[in-house]
Amino acid sequence: VQLQAYGGGLVQSGGSLTLTCTASGILYSTYRMGLNSMGWYRQAPGHQRELVGEVTQGGSTYYGNSVKGRFTISRDATNDTVYLQMNSLKPDDTAVYYCKTVTWVDYGDPSGPSIHDNWGQGTLVTVSS
Repeated sequence: VQLQAYGGGLVQSGGSLTLTCTASGILYSTYRMGLNSMGWYRQAPGHQRELVGEVTQGGSTYYGNSVKGRFTISRDATNDTVYLQMNSLKPDDTAVYYCKTVTWVDYGDPSGPSIHDNWGQGTLVTVSS
């Protein structure tokens, strides 16, 4: 699975940005596979990577506490794309944002499918005060 993320940039405090991430390579995989979830994480300098938002195959959404009420995650299942609408941005939101997918792959193992985490290359969001 390859992930292509884009949409980062420089924005003033209080502004908005939308991040987009598209997963490819699922449809033409040698094995049966699918997406369990798609999401966004971020990592600021000197900090650990943290959850921003995640949307499951069933449509459930989860957010990190610091972005609740300001960010909205959504997914277009028809083309395996996830969006992160970021409003009311703050300087503390400055970070590299990473797209992540969790996929299941059926290798024919009787114990069931294998679960894999896939990460995109990251896109930088900078919020100026």
